[in-house]
Amino acid sequence: MNVIQSKLFPFFSKLTMRAGQRPLLLLSGMVSCSLCLHAQETPKSGDETWKKVYRASATKYDDLVNTRLDVKFDYDKSYMYGKEWVTIKPHFYPTDSLSLDAKGMDIHEVAIVKEGKNAPLKYDYDGMVLRIHLDKTYKYTDKYTLYIVYTSKPNELKTKGSAAITDARGLYFINPKGEDKDKPTQIWTQGETEANSAWFPTIDKPNQKTTEEITMTVPAKYVTLSNGKLVDQKLNGDGTRTDHWKIRRK
Repeated sequence: MNVIQSKLFPFFSKLTMRAGQRPLLLLSGMVSCSLCLHAQETPKSGDETWKKVYRASATKYDDLVNTRLDVKFDYDKSYMYGKEWVTIKPHFYPTDSLSLDAKGMDIHEVAIVKEGKNAPLKYDYDGMVLRIHLDKTYKYTDKYTLYIVYTSKPNELKTKGSAAITDARGLYFINPKGEDKDKPTQIWTQGETEANSAWFPTIDKPNQKTTEEITMTVPAKYVTLSNGKLVDQKLNGDGTRTDHWKIRRK
């Protein structure tokens, strides 16, 4: 069983399930570095028109600083229930609003974290972009943290990917109900080029980078894997386990 591990690093990891191992639940990727490139179609022989196409980097209005997720999974519906704490700063110009890519989700709550408390914010959501009205105008020297509660429904998403990676669901449920006895149950992510926003709200552009951490609550029989270091594992009283993975700043 080969599993693609990472969205952003310029290589792929291969994991193999050996006899007797626990079923594997793999969740990785996010946006922890800025090494991914836009997928482009291979030009036909002798065709040099592609040289004349200007491919600009996405305009930066805001910068991601840190992304923290707390997620659980609904294996029957192929849903992910997420809580997010995302820290952001304006890139240059002062701003009193923020737009996050959030594809095909249910948004339940948006708040700003102030002195450890959540203050609700007004927002507009069209099914693809979450437009948030901040509590004040922030300068490029200011950082702020938003708290977002949402449900990701990747199998109901209709968007398409790039020429190289045609699917853009971001989050993939493989045999989630265990109905195929010859196939392991897996959940994994593939965010290239702009598909991470199918499973958590973010600024989904290849020129953004952020540190990240994630806690995943899964049935205790499963194994998890993510970017960063496994810093904690806690058995819960309901047959599940919560794993905490974290990337630290150097």
